[in-house]
Amino acid sequence: MIKSMTGFGNAEAQNENISVEVEIKTLNSKFLDLSLKLPKTLNAQEIEIRNVINKKLIRGKAAVNIKISTKNKQLALPNIDQELFTAYYEKLSDLEETNGRKFNDLMKMTLEAPEIMKFEDENLSEEDLKLINDTLNNAIDSCNDFRKSEGQKVGSILGSYVDTIAEKLENAKIIEPQRLEKIRTRLQNNIKELTQSVDYDQDRLEQELIYYSEKLDVHEEMERLAIHLKYFSDTLNSKAESHGKKLGFISQEIGREINTLGSKANDSDLQEQVIQMKEELEKIKEQSLNVL
Repeated sequence: MIKSMTGFGNAEAQNENISVEVEIKTLNSKFLDLSLKLPKTLNAQEIEIRNVINKKLIRGKAAVNIKISTKNKQLALPNIDQELFTAYYEKLSDLEETNGRKFNDLMKMTLEAPEIMKFEDENLSEEDLKLINDTLNNAIDSCNDFRKSEGQKVGSILGSYVDTIAEKLENAKIIEPQRLEKIRTRLQNNIKELTQSVDYDQDRLEQELIYYSEKLDVHEEMERLAIHLKYFSDTLNSKAESHGKKLGFISQEIGREINTLGSKANDSDLQEQVIQMKEELEKIKEQSLNVL
């Protein structure tokens, strides 16, 4: 069963020390394009976290946001550098006197000055790190479940497009004998008209007719197209984790046979079926871009 690259997942958990929230959003991309937002307390674990995400999401443009809230209120309060605060305040006061103008809120300006307020880094315990890792994995699983659900819808749509192409192919097979008969009749009339007016080499004419007939023969293209359509359908129903690139390659082969069929058609009825096949193929290519 295929997966969509569009997904969303989130998970929350807590213990006595911290609360954790993980949110994941994914869109289609050729490769895994990861945007990771972490609190400073997880900087040392960034590589490990990225490896977990890379392994489980595989492909797509992914935005992962991990938030941690501490339950220790003392750690949540900032430390104020009183000596630096006094220095800033006195300097700003001097600027007021020198310029003869009052600042709107001297206290607020001083508190917002660089390095005045500092928050202590929280030391995460092994229990905290395990909680974070479990929550991350739960969010990824949630996102992948979403991808599976969306993938079922995309797979159903792709299957309907393939069925339509197969239907047009069957129509083409019905048209083919009539097409050949029309071409044969047209050739006979042209040859009859030509041979009445000029001398010609009988052997050379037969060789040219054989060559022309082979150039118009579309049986091989029809057979190969049917094989590619079946392969596409089998791939849709396979249990492999990633199908997107494979479906893209098969689509190229389907397009190659349809284009050759159109170039050899030389018949309006067959050409009509080819055009309708191309329309469905474009829809397949567009949908396949969102398949994992």
